[in-house]
Amino acid sequence: MADTHDASYYMKCVFGGAMACGLTHCAVTPLDLVKCRRQVNPDMYPSLVAGLSTVGKADGWGTRGLFTGGVPTLIGYSIQGCCKFGFYEMFKDVYAKVAGDNADRFKVIGFAISSASAEIIADIGLCPWEALKVRMQTSKAGAFPLELGNAITHLKTTEGTNAFYKGLAPLWCRQIPYTVVKFVFFEKVVEFFYKNIFTSPKSSYSKATQLSVTFASGYTAGVLCAIVSHPADTMVSKLNAVKSEGSTSENVKKIYAEIGFNGLWRGLGTRIIMIGTLTGLQWWIYDTFKTAVGLQTSGGPMVKK
Repeated sequence: MADTHDASYYMKCVFGGAMACGLTHCAVTPLDLVKCRRQVNPDMYPSLVAGLSTVGKADGWGTRGLFTGGVPTLIGYSIQGCCKFGFYEMFKDVYAKVAGDNADRFKVIGFAISSASAEIIADIGLCPWEALKVRMQTSKAGAFPLELGNAITHLKTTEGTNAFYKGLAPLWCRQIPYTVVKFVFFEKVVEFFYKNIFTSPKSSYSKATQLSVTFASGYTAGVLCAIVSHPADTMVSKLNAVKSEGSTSENVKKIYAEIGFNGLWRGLGTRIIMIGTLTGLQWWIYDTFKTAVGLQTSGGPMVKK
């Protein structure tokens, strides 16, 4: 039986999305820390493992060590998650109604424009927290406050409100392709599983089996997400790492002239590991929450609502 897509349904998706994105991004903060530092300064650590070991030994596992930037990460990605998943579910229904009888025929296009629309909104909420996170992680020791309140005050006082949103356009360039791939490929991989491997009605399988399909589909989508969005991710890290002057486009051109095309792909291996695991876990947490509150897992054969 299909879920009823009413206000209660959408609010459950909002809470599930906040948990899925906030918790997972915060959990992989150590990987993100090393990835960002290697993007900004490729000579800082020879490898992911070396970076984790160096930071852990020198600064420990706290918010001044491997979890530097963890607080703005948790806040920012919780906001992003509630908007990403909540608005995706809403836009998917809106666009399906617009398509009418052609909704199933054009469902992949519906997945794409729904996820893109949701991400545009989600990134507006994420951007200032991403700016704080990157500055905390990539500034020299003592050059930028690591306490959230002091960091907000310092950035606003020294660089103005624009500093919180100067990375918005590159963030959209990173996150919109990432999210379109994340949702479209997730939906298609789940559909593949239920059409070709688990061929009985979806509801006949245990929740554990359904959640395993969710995780495998999410992980597959995550690997593709990492590749598609990595150049823009590097640019976001470089833009937010230092105080800059001039327009965003001017700074992007300056950074590209400095690092070149190959420089945009620094840290890709680390990001594939991070994003693959993170995306698989996000979908698993999201669907686990949905089943806990009485909803079905995501994806699978299209049902009429």
